[in-house]
Amino acid sequence: MLSYSVKHEDIQQIINARHQDIFSVLGPHPICDNQTEIRVFLPRAERVEVLDYNSKKPLVNLAKVDDAGFFIGIARIGLESKYFLRVTYGDFSEIIEDPYRFGPAIGEDDLYLFGEGTHEAAYKFLGAHLVTQDGVSGCRFAVWAPNAMRVSIVGDFNYWDGRKHMMRKHFPSGVWELFIPELGPGQLYKYELLDAAGHLLPHKADPYGFYAQVPPEQASCIADLSVYQWNDQDWRDRQVKFTSVDRPISIYEVHFGSWRRVVEEKNRYLSYRELARDLIPYAKEMGFTHLQLMPISEYPFDGSWGYQPIGVYAPTSRFGTPDDFKYFIDQCHQADLAVLIDWVPGHFPTDAHGLGRFDGTPLYEHQDDRQGFHPDWNTYIFNYGRREVANYLMANALFWLDEYHIDGLRVDAVASMLYLDYSRDDGEWIPNRFGGRENLEAIDFLRVLNERIYKNFPTAMMVAEESTAWPGVSRPTYQGGLGFGYKWNMGWMNDSLEYISKEAVYRQYHHNDMTFSLLYAFSENFILPLSHDEVVHGKGSILARMPGDAWQKFANLRAYYAYMWCHPGKKLLFMGNEFAQGPEWDYLNSLCWHQLDLGQHEGVQNLVRELNFLYRETPALHEMDAQAEGFEWIEADDRHNSVFSFSRHANTSESFVVVISNFTPVERNSYRIGVEKEGFYREVLNTDSEHFAGGNKGNGGGVNAEQQPWQHREFSLCVDLPALSTIVFLHEG
Repeated sequence: MLSYSVKHEDIQQIINARHQDIFSVLGPHPICDNQTEIRVFLPRAERVEVLDYNSKKPLVNLAKVDDAGFFIGIARIGLESKYFLRVTYGDFSEIIEDPYRFGPAIGEDDLYLFGEGTHEAAYKFLGAHLVTQDGVSGCRFAVWAPNAMRVSIVGDFNYWDGRKHMMRKHFPSGVWELFIPELGPGQLYKYELLDAAGHLLPHKADPYGFYAQVPPEQASCIADLSVYQWNDQDWRDRQVKFTSVDRPISIYEVHFGSWRRVVEEKNRYLSYRELARDLIPYAKEMGFTHLQLMPISEYPFDGSWGYQPIGVYAPTSRFGTPDDFKYFIDQCHQADLAVLIDWVPGHFPTDAHGLGRFDGTPLYEHQDDRQGFHPDWNTYIFNYGRREVANYLMANALFWLDEYHIDGLRVDAVASMLYLDYSRDDGEWIPNRFGGRENLEAIDFLRVLNERIYKNFPTAMMVAEESTAWPGVSRPTYQGGLGFGYKWNMGWMNDSLEYISKEAVYRQYHHNDMTFSLLYAFSENFILPLSHDEVVHGKGSILARMPGDAWQKFANLRAYYAYMWCHPGKKLLFMGNEFAQGPEWDYLNSLCWHQLDLGQHEGVQNLVRELNFLYRETPALHEMDAQAEGFEWIEADDRHNSVFSFSRHANTSESFVVVISNFTPVERNSYRIGVEKEGFYREVLNTDSEHFAGGNKGNGGGVNAEQQPWQHREFSLCVDLPALSTIVFLHEG
């Protein structure tokens, strides 16, 4: 051993998997022009030979200098020469490439931009990538763990032995890298890390992994994302048509695991491809313009519904492979359906195989639990002020739009990101540098995120679920806003549900619940959401909130839905709500599709379909959603009758609609409202129609305006309002 240049202490550190500069010891090391010392550590190996790369003839039999499996020998080859290793274990031998003969493959520019926090495609060098290096196919792994003493790749290919594939550390970035020859798609792997004190950490899934085992298994899986051939170019050329604020946007929110299940086969999920077969035609036939998918990034706990993700770069394997998910998106686009996904940058779970204490330190999260731990969800909070963490999230948002052709992101729980004292009492949070409660780092992150998204994908939809009165959520950053394209109107949702849930006799005392939203309706680009959050945790279904007997419940719901579709703002409806599912949503089981055999449920489904197509085909109902000029109250104060009437106007045509809602179980015949123009007003929607399982009372297809001034208008309509109904009239001149 003394004739070799490697130091004894280096050998011992390698054997004990404690060496922090593995490439300085293992692999080829020059002695002179045509002599190279080759060092190999292969636990349990009995013999190692160096073979000529072309002929595979033996060049040298390496000496075993330590029984743990450390071999050294001098081969008459140049440093740049290739070679194979023949490794013998008892009666078995194999010829392998030496991973430590390959140089680094990550560029300095990548490391610099990542360290700066501005690498928009960090996922293209971090994670597991199938590449060809020095003419050899294999997989290049890279992971950020700056405070680890050692990082190894473990998997079936090395018997999960962290001594076999220890990685190279790039200083000072803290990125570790290793190319392993001959690995291909489907191989399972994790990272094995020692913290700075040398303690072994739980095996970690790849933060940038593109695919994972089906939970509850936890390993990452090598995936080739370059194989799928897209067929949605026509969609991408027309994408702006489906996302701009003057277009009709009606969103169907879906939880893949419970939209429909195969009960006959142990209640299994539908796959991505089965969902493409069944869900897409249904959403299209129902008239929705967009699908919004509850989180599809890999997550360990079914009960989190995906809102506690582990693998944010991997579509969950519960429903198939990454290519299967691409197929689903592709089919949506070919059916003219845009796709949004719920995206969760606010927190992450504490599962040992996840991001928490990734390298033994609070790397992705804050050290102080007053900043880094979420008491509501028992999760960690991202440290947005750390450049590499902000880069991880920003690149992930871009990844979904780039790699999977997603049309936009609905950003979850934005309020929890904006406020340092969110869901905390005094003394449980740390003020910002100015003494305030605003999370300045999160605000900066969201602004930069939206700027980068819209720079790279101008037609994308960025939607904020923000439940407070934070100003300018959907205003551009150059105007001081957060830069989102849309914001959920949580105020409208809470107020309108509060109103419609009350017995009709009490509604006159809560009339303002329905009118208040129009005081701020045009301060943001709003989406009106009736989401999954409104049908869980004991709240019951939307139908169950309606008062009265069975007939009144359905009539209330129909009138409410029509009011929603005519109110300014884009629309979002959670699955099952479109046919008035009776029970509260259960993520473990299919929707109650059998209820469609009952006429009242089918009637609501017919109504939602009709509303979607009316909304899409009527410019007055969508073109000026974000402009006050597009809305006018006709009568906002008829609280004694619980009747609301208003008109909606288009920007590009003279046509307008008149909407009247009667939220009492009393028919109001010969009810007069003022209108601005004479002519015929065609009844284009009546929620009491027999087609919707109503009583089929109305106005015989429409009414003519009378030259009788009313409500400060020159003309008026005298109409019959069925009990618990909404009627829409289109002015036809």
